[in-house]
Amino acid sequence: MAYFPKYVPVAKRKKKAQALVSKLKKKNPDLAPIIITGNSIATMWWGKAWNKNLEIYADYSNRISRGRSYVRNGAVIDLQIKTGIVQALVQGSEGEPYRIEIKIAPLSKEKWDSLLALSNQKIDSIAELLEGKFPRELEEIFLLKGRGLFPTRKEIEFNCSCYDWANMCKHVTAALYGIGARFDEDPTLFFTLRSIEFEALVKKTIEQKMQSMLKNSGKKSCRVLDDTDVFELFGV
Repeated sequence: MAYFPKYVPVAKRKKKAQALVSKLKKKNPDLAPIIITGNSIATMWWGKAWNKNLEIYADYSNRISRGRSYVRNGAVIDLQIKTGIVQALVQGSEGEPYRIEIKIAPLSKEKWDSLLALSNQKIDSIAELLEGKFPRELEEIFLLKGRGLFPTRKEIEFNCSCYDWANMCKHVTAALYGIGARFDEDPTLFFTLRSIEFEALVKKTIEQKMQSMLKNSGKKSCRVLDDTDVFELFGV
């Protein structure tokens, strides 16, 4: 006989999640809940693009809407983004929150080389990323089908402690949307998650720019900055 959890009204579930956050924060001050204050889960390019992309992972579409509802109502009571992995706690209908783990494979050498090639001559755009902005010129680097930086289905793995047979259950979905909301706050977390050394990317782009300048001039110019000056300029 199939088991269906008892229905819990949204307001009650939200209040329960808030109470649990307060309780857990006493023991763990580093707890990082996802709090959605406006009508949109994400408002910046980073979060919006991530949230749009995550829908390709769903194996049961109804989990998408329920996951969105969960994150909006404060059910993601903790979300930690580390290199190649996200760990989250999501409060469901049961007493204990569910534990979610999302693993993302490191960027392949092929994609890294492609990223460097696409970044070449776009040093100004790369520098804007340091300020949390997203230049239009770099959009193809992230969204290029099959070669973009957003993880494909084969590069992402989900695990949840709940009983749902769906690979991407509503708790996993809520955590995924929570990642998008967190990218709004700190876009550089995307590079952490994808195991990309952002400083190395900027350094390589600078080197490519310098090499191009020297090649065009045929000799070193006194106007070319040395490594120290360049990194001070871009705040790296």
